[in-house]
Amino acid sequence: MGNRADDEGTDVEIYRKPLTDTVHADTPTGAPEQLLALLDRLGFERNAVQPAGPSGPTYVWHEAPAHLGDGEKKQLASRAVPALLMAGYVVHIPDYLLDEAAYRSAAAQIRAQRAAPTAPAPSAGASSRACSARRAG
Repeated sequence: MGNRADDEGTDVEIYRKPLTDTVHADTPTGAPEQLLALLDRLGFERNAVQPAGPSGPTYVWHEAPAHLGDGEKKQLASRAVPALLMAGYVVHIPDYLLDEAAYRSAAAQIRAQRAAPTAPAPSAGASSRACSARRAG
């Protein structure tokens, strides 16, 4: 049983299975649960098979949900790429599956989340004091 991520040396290979409309997200054999769980959260469905029985290797892969249309599968795959890259994974997605608008939207959303302040905003008085102190210096 072949695995494109193993063959290509990537963490995630996203592609359309030949002669089908199935969009796969393959991970290397023995991929960490953290990566598999991230793909789950990004909307891919996890599949597994143990062709050699319970003592043999388990092959794990993800697919875009079958009920999605072609455009929706393309958007799901494209939106997943920025999150995977930000998590430090090496990802390959072919041009024919990349929806640039969906990719840019997902990347912008990640940037916005990272830029959002985590601490409470200072009170108006503290804010104006900080501004006047900067102007005076």
